[in-house]
Amino acid sequence: MSISVGMVTFDTTDPRRLAAWWADQTSGQIVADMEGFFVMVALPGGFTLGFQKVGDPTPGKNKLHLDCGSVDPAAEVERLIAAGATFVAKHDEDPTFAWTVLADPDGNQFCVAPPH
Repeated sequence: MSISVGMVTFDTTDPRRLAAWWADQTSGQIVADMEGFFVMVALPGGFTLGFQKVGDPTPGKNKLHLDCGSVDPAAEVERLIAAGATFVAKHDEDPTFAWTVLADPDGNQFCVAPPH
C-alpha cells in the first residue's frame, strides 16, 4: 500500500485572491470554488494547488514550499516580483545549483530555479 500526493494546499485568509494570483503566475486554471472557502487551481502538467480559508494562518516560515522551474529564472523572478511576489534571498554560491527564494502575496515562500 502507498499514498499519492494529489494536491498541495495553502492556508490563507483570502482563498480566491491567492488562487487567482497563483493561477496567473503558473498559467493554471481555477477549476473549483467552494463558496470562497476552498479554491482549487489546476496547473499545466496535471498538478493541483488548493487554497483553504483559515481565520489565522500558521505564523512564521512555512515548513513546505514549492520549487518552481524556469528556463530563464532571472527573467521569471523579475516577472513574479512585478506581479506582487517579494524577494527573500538568492542562493548562487554554487553556480550549478542556484535558486531564488520569493514569497507570494500572503508571504508563502517558494523557489525559482532552472528546471530540475
